[in-house]
Amino acid sequence: MTKASKITIKDVLIKSPNLFLGFVFFAVGILLTRDAGLGMAPWGVFHVGLSNYFPITMGQATQLMGLLILTVAFFLGQIPGLASIMNMVFIGMFIDILDALVEIPTPEHLMVSIAMILAGVFFIGWGTYFYLRVELGAGPRDGLMEGLVRKTKRPIWLIRGIIEGSALFLGFLMGGPVGLGTILIALTLGFSVEFAFKVGGYHSNTARHMNLKELWGKYQGREAPLQYKGNV
Repeated sequence: MTKASKITIKDVLIKSPNLFLGFVFFAVGILLTRDAGLGMAPWGVFHVGLSNYFPITMGQATQLMGLLILTVAFFLGQIPGLASIMNMVFIGMFIDILDALVEIPTPEHLMVSIAMILAGVFFIGWGTYFYLRVELGAGPRDGLMEGLVRKTKRPIWLIRGIIEGSALFLGFLMGGPVGLGTILIALTLGFSVEFAFKVGGYHSNTARHMNLKELWGKYQGREAPLQYKGNV
């Protein structure tokens, strides 16, 4: 190991405002898409479906699935980053806090519902940017995707499609909200994330995120090869 510039707790704390802003934006976006009444993204459908069947909130369902996915991804060789773990904990927490504090009525008019969906997509796009720009790890679901891509040697689009398609199907069977909004989110979310990345100057193809092992090495002043990129 060669000596490298150390990272300190202060350095991590300086990055924290961006992380938490990203998590809050994510929670706001998820709640807006849910309360629009037109359907949610695949994972949202699944989390609501879980909360329909078990005595847990949507936020708790998000946390439990995040933990399960991080565990599976770890056994597939994906070591999580600090932000990956914080993503699992805090997005679900903020969903439940905001849901308890603010009641958003479902609109009566279709155009207002569509506007809410698009606003939610906008918040999720910027939430993605804020938590990825600190380069401390991508979300649990991206780790699972990367682990499966490496193990199966299949293309990203196929693996991601299977994962999200399965979440959507199972969520639908459990009564999760599927509708026009589900299609609208699928068509616009990528553009929203790309817009936020472009405006914010984040380049996912060159970003190098530190997992927990690498972060510990940097904390001790040892250089470690960074293993994975930041994906949405």
